[in-house]
Amino acid sequence: MAKERGDRDDTGMSSAENEKAQPIQGPVLFYNDTVIDHFTNPRNVGEMEPGEANGYALVGDPACGDQMKLWIRVDSGRITDIRFKSFGCPGAIATSSMATCMARGKTLEEAAELTDDDVVRALGGIPEDKKHCSLLGIMALQKAIDDYLLGRMCAEEGDDLS
Repeated sequence: MAKERGDRDDTGMSSAENEKAQPIQGPVLFYNDTVIDHFTNPRNVGEMEPGEANGYALVGDPACGDQMKLWIRVDSGRITDIRFKSFGCPGAIATSSMATCMARGKTLEEAAELTDDDVVRALGGIPEDKKHCSLLGIMALQKAIDDYLLGRMCAEEGDDLS
């Protein structure tokens, strides 16, 4: 189904807003509408049942107490499903939501290249004192990818032993 001109994608931005997105200039001192939307309506929230996910991560930031669990489902080298649960501030939840939106549908290589700066740019910026929050989603994504690859290597080694 074709999207209408005013429709928004999973990141909460319309195609026109995506085209007009400018680099962030100067410090951001407040949560913008996109950040608030991802905080109040986070995408990809929830857990995957055992056997549904083939990559998992649990990460946290002891300095502020934020914590995130992230599950990925990889099929044919592409992230086909991704879900998270986060305990943290609005910045942590919004950046985790955006990170999952950005990773969904990407190959493992493309997802592994995502950075916290990519997440912050996609959100249109976050307050300077919340920049560390953007690391949570990306760290969890990287660890879930590593978990998937490790599980695949172990499975392949098991096949070699039989």
